Amino acid sequence: MSATLLARDLRYAWRGRTVLNGVDLHVCSGEVVSLLGANGAGKSTLLRLLLGLLRPAAGAIHLDGAPIASIPRRLLARRLAYVPQVHVSPFPYLVRDVVLLGRLPHAGLGGLSGRIGPSDRQAADAALTRLGIEHLAERPYTEISGGERQLALIARALAQGAHLLVMDEPTGGLDYGNQLRLLDLLRTLAADGFGILKTTHHPDHVLHGSHRVAILRDGRIVADGPPAEILTRPLMRSLYDVDVEPHRLADGRLVFMPATAQTPPSPRYPQSHPSESPA
Repeated sequence: MSATLLARDLRYAWRGRTVLNGVDLHVCSGEVVSLLGANGAGKSTLLRLLLGLLRPAAGAIHLDGAPIASIPRRLLARRLAYVPQVHVSPFPYLVRDVVLLGRLPHAGLGGLSGRIGPSDRQAADAALTRLGIEHLAERPYTEISGGERQLALIARALAQGAHLLVMDEPTGGLDYGNQLRLLDLLRTLAADGFGILKTTHHPDHVLHGSHRVAILRDGRIVADGPPAEILTRPLMRSLYDVDVEPHRLADGRLVFMPATAQTPPSPRYPQSHPSESPA
């Protein structure tokens, strides 16, 4: 199923401060789009606008050609799923039950109670397996690690059945190995027809598996295109005030490294005198 999320000239202000000032962005099935910007650039605000959780001061958002505000929330949730950056449950639901909540848009008016069928459980179990966390299914959600909770939320989004995924820092809380595995998974999902928009603070993550990168700065998308073309040394300097440049590894991957070899300052640790005994 093909899907397209389109934003045109989005504007938003908060307490008199302009946050977004004419943002244009689109996400289509079959691609991973990374939204990159410094802290406070408005990335999370833009996601909330695209999800219909905030109302823009001006501009338009369309999902498959229809104004997003005109789509009933239940139908919207069947087509657009959200993975938040942080989620703390007040109740010790089992991980499987958290993932099953992704089936709520497909349930009747009575909610999930008494309406879980074999297809719903199958979708939840398939999502758990795809994320490699099926062994956590019977664990309380409140007792697993932050990284494992993040994977459970992504599994919930997959169980939801939507073909557009909006993710706020999906690698947050994951160890290095799981970060790389997740980035590979997102690329695989795109190959299967999903459209994925994710925010990130890590340019290296953009180079690893993203089809496009959109740079958010001063309330606008100032660049949008293939990461290898967009993430240049001048852009990185202007965005983060650091001098780095992309280097191609032997396996063909691009990574960012300092543009000049510099000896970093020694960390200042408190030093004990020889006569002192360790505490």
